[in-house]
Amino acid sequence: MTSKNAAQTRTHLLLALWDLGGTQQEVMKGKLTKRIVSKTKKVADYQGILEELQTQGAIAISKKGYSLTVPKGLEVLSEGLKSSDFRFEGTIIGTWAANALVKWISQIDVGVTSVDVAVNGVKGGAIASYDEFKSVALEVYDKLNQNYNLDDLVPIYRIRREIGDRVSREDFNEWLMEMQEKDILQLQGGSLSDSDPDKLEDSITTPVSGLRCYAKRLNS
Repeated sequence: MTSKNAAQTRTHLLLALWDLGGTQQEVMKGKLTKRIVSKTKKVADYQGILEELQTQGAIAISKKGYSLTVPKGLEVLSEGLKSSDFRFEGTIIGTWAANALVKWISQIDVGVTSVDVAVNGVKGGAIASYDEFKSVALEVYDKLNQNYNLDDLVPIYRIRREIGDRVSREDFNEWLMEMQEKDILQLQGGSLSDSDPDKLEDSITTPVSGLRCYAKRLNS
């Protein structure tokens, strides 16, 4: 594998890991393999690159899966995507890759700002308390509701992705449900227009009501 091909494969791998939620949870090895291994390659072809990324501090590897480190992994992915040499192999780009790039572009302002703030140690990066989360979540809710004319029903997956890596999945779920308990937001069911599994996964499941896909502000 040439250095240029290795760089492309490295970026392709990091993009897949990021799209699968690798900054917030460990991604099972089989799930990542399904994304990145093509008909012309084998899992073993990626072993050297995975080990290189681990040594570089961009990813963490366990017996079960992989995680994308913050901020190092995001920085390496960003540099790879910006490289003039980055290309997808073949003539057809997988749907997941195209969607992942769109998601990256839509979140880049939030993601880069969060990383910069965390690195510089300035307050406003990682969200560490319920009160801070409530403030940010309502700000994001209002922005999405206004910009996209969502008629006060904002998809929860969009709130989660807009906030990005500033909060863990567990804290997001817990604090969003706390906002419902305090009658700030009402979490509602319904179905997403495309029933995208990743969007459903980025929604929220409550112990009593099950899957909730939308949030409605009650005290606006």
